[in-house]
Amino acid sequence: MEQDVLDRFAHDLDALIPREDRLGIAVSGGPDSIALLLLAAAARPGRIEAATIDHGLRPESREEAEMVARLCDRLGVPHSIQVVGWMATPTTGIQERARHERYRLLGFWAEERGFRTVATGHHADDQAETLLMRLARGSGVRGLAGMRPKSIAPVTHVRVIRPLLAWRRAELEQICSVAGVTPAADPSNHDLRYERVRVRQAMSDAGWLDPGAVARSAANLAEADAALDWAAKLEWTRAVEERRDLIRYSPRDVPAELVRRIVTRAIRKLANEGGAELRGAEIDRLLQSLAEGESATLRGVLCRGGAEWRFTKAPPRSA
Repeated sequence: MEQDVLDRFAHDLDALIPREDRLGIAVSGGPDSIALLLLAAAARPGRIEAATIDHGLRPESREEAEMVARLCDRLGVPHSIQVVGWMATPTTGIQERARHERYRLLGFWAEERGFRTVATGHHADDQAETLLMRLARGSGVRGLAGMRPKSIAPVTHVRVIRPLLAWRRAELEQICSVAGVTPAADPSNHDLRYERVRVRQAMSDAGWLDPGAVARSAANLAEADAALDWAAKLEWTRAVEERRDLIRYSPRDVPAELVRRIVTRAIRKLANEGGAELRGAEIDRLLQSLAEGESATLRGVLCRGGAEWRFTKAPPRSA
C-alpha cells in the first residue's frame, strides 16, 4: 500500500478516535469495507478486530463472511461472524430491517469485546446518495447533512465512526485491487427496487453531478446544523422554563428553525411512548397546531399552544 494513501487514512482516523484506543471494524465483504479493513490493519496493527454480519438473506452470505474471515486471518486481525436470527425472513422493508439487525449485532459484539467504537466503510458516494434521497423527501438542514463522521449506533450505545466519508468509491476499489483482494459482489446493489440503487443509477447517468462535491455540501450542511444547535441551546437557556414535568416556552420573534428545535427538544425530554424520535411531518403538524393556539398530544406529551406554549406528560390512556 502506498505510503501517501496510508498517511491520508491515518490522518482521517486519528481525527475520530485516539490512536491508543482499540477499534472494531464492520466488514461486509464489499469493496468499501474490505478497503477499510486493509487500511485500518496497516494504520493500527494490533489495535483492531473485525466482525461480519451474516443476514442470511442470500445463499452466498455465509461464504462471503468466511471470505472475510480468511482475509482477517491473513492480516492477523481477530474476526467474528455474527448471524442474524430472523423469526421470519423479511419480505418488506428488507434493507431497513437488515440495517437495524446489523447495528444491533455490531453493538452487542462491540460490548462483548470491550470496544467503545466501531468503524464502518461509508464513503463520499454513499454520502452523496443519502443527501439526494433526503432532498427528494424535503428534509431540513439536519437531514441534508447526511451521515456524520461520528454518531451513536441505533438500538445500542456504541459509537460509530466513518473515516472514509471523504474517499470516493473508485479509490476504495483501487485499494482492494492493489492488495490483490477480490471483494464480494452483492446483487442487491444493482436491484432497482431499492431507492438507493435508483439514486445511484441517476447520479451515474448525470455526468454533470459530482458525488464528491455533493458529499462536501453535506459536510457544509453538517456545520450549519451544528451552528443551529448552538443557537437553539442559547434560546433554550434564555426563554425556556423547565420544571420536573412541565416545560414552558414563548416563541417571540425567533426564527422558525430554532422554534422547531426547541419544541423537538421539549418532546424528547418528556416523551414516554412511541419513541422520542420525531418525523418531520409530525413536528410540522404539531407546530401548526401550537401556532393556532390548539392542543395536541405527541409521544405521550400534551402540548398546548397560545401566547405561551406548555408541554406536560399526557394523562395515562384509558384501557
